[in-house]
Amino acid sequence: MAKWMLVDGFNLAFRAFYGMPELTRTDGFPTGALHGWVKSLWRLSDDEKPVATLVFFDLGGSQDRLAIHPEYKAQRQETPEALVQQIPFIKSLTRAMGLVGVEIDGVESDDLLASQALALAREGHDVVVVSADKDFAQIVNERIKILLPPPTANPKLGWRLLDSDGVQMKFGVGPHQIADYLALVGDSADNIPGLAGVGPKTAAKWLTEFGSLEGVIAHASALKPDRFQENVRVEADRLRLNRQLTTLNLGLPTVAAKQTAPQVGELLRLLEELEMKSTLGEARKRYTQPELF
Repeated sequence: MAKWMLVDGFNLAFRAFYGMPELTRTDGFPTGALHGWVKSLWRLSDDEKPVATLVFFDLGGSQDRLAIHPEYKAQRQETPEALVQQIPFIKSLTRAMGLVGVEIDGVESDDLLASQALALAREGHDVVVVSADKDFAQIVNERIKILLPPPTANPKLGWRLLDSDGVQMKFGVGPHQIADYLALVGDSADNIPGLAGVGPKTAAKWLTEFGSLEGVIAHASALKPDRFQENVRVEADRLRLNRQLTTLNLGLPTVAAKQTAPQVGELLRLLEELEMKSTLGEARKRYTQPELF
């Protein structure tokens, strides 16, 4: 079977935006994220050599999670206007590069991506998920791995492939316990408050000892340090709510597993329109002399 690459679209778009200087077209239209986007996808494709790439975008947020937790992701700052302006072109360039863009209104892209990854794995394909989002650690298995971008604080680490052993090493728990782990420690990126005072080491210790969030709640009277015993009993229902929020929905529709050809003429036209001269020059070589890459 084949290797597929599934890209967390906005995660990579933000990296492209903040990782590039403030480049603009002659009329002032921002293009920095576009340069970073195209070059990142080219580099990832060169390194991973997938048979095809799917890129997942949010479109309206997760209505299911907002229904049970209205504050879900409420703390996030507005997307910078310069990036907002570039998003439509990011999607157009993605399609022109022959990469499938996937989005459904009101459904979180994380859930779409995770459902697609599991469907491909069940068909015998290998899957590489490109994202820094720790939620995806819960779907890692023998066929699904995460490609983590270099951390901002230590870019020399480079891109790292995270398998099941890597998840265990990074979080102290296995993939099947990640949703429980996040329910306990919380997830500031999604505005999910954890249990006050519980950090990664304590959460991992409890889950190793008691197996699951329900196991932790059932053994509240045996928890160490003692001060958490009453907190867990009092906060049990909220922790279960957290577990609903941190668990990926794996039953969503998927797209057909097939390759799509790049629309070279359209890609060159877009790059020329955007005055992305260096990227345009590489695109001409890349799509007419693929043996060079």
